[in-house]
Formats: sequence, C-alpha cells, structure tokens
Amino acid sequence: MAEQPEAVLKLFADAQDTFGRHVRRAAAHDAWEAPTPCTEWTVRDLVGHLTSEHLWVPPLLAGRTVAEVGDRFDGDVLGDDPVAAWTAAAEASRAAFDASGALGRTVSLSYGDRPAEGYCREMTVDAIIHAWDLAVGVGADLAMDRAAAEFAFAELEAYGGDLSSSGVFGRAVPVPEDADTQARLLAAAGLDPADPLHTGG
Repeated sequence: MAEQPEAVLKLFADAQDTFGRHVRRAAAHDAWEAPTPCTEWTVRDLVGHLTSEHLWVPPLLAGRTVAEVGDRFDGDVLGDDPVAAWTAAAEASRAAFDASGALGRTVSLSYGDRPAEGYCREMTVDAIIHAWDLAVGVGADLAMDRAAAEFAFAELEAYGGDLSSSGVFGRAVPVPEDADTQARLLAAAGLDPADPLHTGG
C-alpha cells in the first residue's frame, strides 16, 4: 500500500537528517575531496548537488517555473561553509513541503508538470540514495533505515524498465536472489552494494 503524505514527509525529513549527519562528518574529518560512488563526484560535489536540488524546492512549490528560476542555483552553492549551506537549503525545502496544502499543488519541472506529492516522493528517493553515497564517501555506517530502503525500492520498481535510460541512474548491477531490500535498491540504481567505489576494477 502506498504511503500516506504524512509518512512520505517523515521519510523525506529523515533522509535529510541522515544526509546532514554525513555532511557534518565530512566537515569534522575534512573529507570534502574524498571519492563517492557517484562517478567523478567528490564528497563536496555530492553535497553541492543535493544542496542545489533542495534550493529549488521553495520556488517551484511557490509556482515558479524552471525558466523563471534560471541559473540561480548553478555553480558553487556551498561557499565557505558547506554545513551551513546544506542546513539552510534542507530546512527551507522541508518547510516548503510541510506547508499547508503544499503537496496538493502542481509543480513545473524540467520534464513537465508533476503533482507536488510526486515531486516530494522523487526528492525523498534522491535523498535516501545520496545519503548512502555520502556515507561511503565519509566512511559512515552504510546501513539504511529499513522503511526508507523499502520505500525507495518500491518507487524505483514503479518506474519500470531500464532506469539507466533516464540518464539519472547507472546500469543495474546484478545481486544475489536473496539480497536484502537495500542491496536491491542500490543495484537497481546502478550502484554496487558490494563494491561502492568500484575498487575491484
């Protein structure tokens, strides 16, 4: 059964919190230049990417189009304090989705109009997967919350077909038939749960 909007908002907030813990770990260990499972992205690059994604949420939920926002969030959005930049973006996007009636709106995305609840679900999956990517980069615990993994995997399964054709995910990675949901999720997204940084070549 699909999660109710309140449950999705909680998963979204929890994924943000997990990502935020890893951002603070990156700062504590000066791990900004460490590699991540995201091809050619360092820890700082990954944090910058997700920070930018969350900066888009308030204007899009306010009815702005991608063209109207333009290049406002291009380039380095982290500045001299990546932790503060991420925290401000995360708090603003969470508040925008939490606002009364927000999930009932329609947002204009790069690929067309989408119900705001669907946009929130999409952003939640993105945060869940990228929190794992960042955990790899900063050497944190790689275990996902079970409910988060199950939600994200169900969302990806609903897309159907070869996810790599979207240009967002890599090619699916083979995993054992008895793999748990986290491993199946990562594999479906083109990530190798057994070799996150592709050290095996």
